[in-house]
Amino acid sequence: MPRTARLKSQSGIYHIIVRGINRQSIFEDDEDREMLLQNLLRYKKQCEYSIYAYCFMGNHVHLLIKVGKEPLEQIMRRIGGSYVYWYNHKYDRIGNLFQDRFKSEPVETDSYFLTVLRYIHQNPLKAGLVEDISKYEWSSYNEYIGNRRLIDAEEVLGMFSENHYLAIAEFIKFMHKESKAKCLDMKEKKRKITDDKAKKMIEETLKIKPAMIRNETQEKKEEILREILKIEGISTRQLARITGVSANLIWKLG
Repeated sequence: MPRTARLKSQSGIYHIIVRGINRQSIFEDDEDREMLLQNLLRYKKQCEYSIYAYCFMGNHVHLLIKVGKEPLEQIMRRIGGSYVYWYNHKYDRIGNLFQDRFKSEPVETDSYFLTVLRYIHQNPLKAGLVEDISKYEWSSYNEYIGNRRLIDAEEVLGMFSENHYLAIAEFIKFMHKESKAKCLDMKEKKRKITDDKAKKMIEETLKIKPAMIRNETQEKKEEILREILKIEGISTRQLARITGVSANLIWKLG
């Protein structure tokens, strides 16, 4: 079937989701997350886009950006291509890491802009990763509070108040307000064990990073996978996702 044309934003602002191919993990450790953050910063200067929010989850990333001198597709090719090249070199792998087409939705009004902003920052909370959004290290929430690295915060804070300190207070209040708003998402079920926790369990038990398992010989790979399947709570689909190994192969070993 032909692809549906991407909806263009009149404001130039988009909520974007980039997902790992076959829902597999796109981060193995904090060095990987830091590299993607640096790529966003580098291409922000080159492509002249504004970024208002980000959140790095286990197998996908949320972004809220306003395009500048380059179109959205070009921006995402630069960011994704650079990260995949680095990731493949680090983990001695080849092939795609991201799903071939990122998802996006236009953000045209101030009210929906703030809804998406809150939705992105509450993603780790709704996924059960933290009990307070301020505790999640890999989102832009704390940049609004003071530690600026990447985002264009002043424009957003100005939507809350002209007084800087009052704006931050109102921002915090709004971000913590419970919301059932539906925005662009991955429509995935909440898991009992998160991908990050599953990866940590594998590393602690078998002393190997999940991303490296696919590079082992067939015999060694099957041996490691059988051991992982003995770990309570890690599902076959989850194991396929965080290792990049075929789910069919894992099912045969179960």
